[in-house]
Amino acid sequence: MATQSPFSWAAQLAQQFGSSFQPPAWVVDETVNRLVLFLNHVLMSEHEAMARLARQKGQRIELVWDRMQLQLSPTPAGLLERGRFEGFDLRLTVTEESPVSLASALARGDKPKVRIEGDVQLAAEVNWLIDHVRWDAEEDLARLIGDAPAHTLAQAARQAMTALRSFVAQRPGTGLRTGSAA
Repeated sequence: MATQSPFSWAAQLAQQFGSSFQPPAWVVDETVNRLVLFLNHVLMSEHEAMARLARQKGQRIELVWDRMQLQLSPTPAGLLERGRFEGFDLRLTVTEESPVSLASALARGDKPKVRIEGDVQLAAEVNWLIDHVRWDAEEDLARLIGDAPAHTLAQAARQAMTALRSFVAQRPGTGLRTGSAA
């Protein structure tokens, strides 16, 4: 007997309203500003990443998914600034259209499928950043609440993420199911 996920209603809702729902422009704008601040916060913890980005200063990077578009440019300091420009030196387009499928892939730890257009050297640098730069949430949390509680919370979050990945891997239709249904 096949069972349905208790969250299937959320997937259906996302598919129905995903194409028609558009948040206000100011919400999108502020969300993008916060995303750029977060990316810079993560970059500042890795000096090699900042050095690599500094060598690419002034390049125009465009990230595209569905109707969303983010334009970034590396600064001489090795950080990212939000841009508003015509054309690009590198465009990365996420080809997965479904937000649910994209979230599932990310939860499994997979990289989304991306179409790359433009400067090969810049694409290699961005790929290096994606592969090597990670946010150390535990370190940031330790600054707020101390080392021991931060370690305990981070360990619980890692266990929850492992359970989520296991759940996603066992979903029908992912091709990763290891057992057979009875």
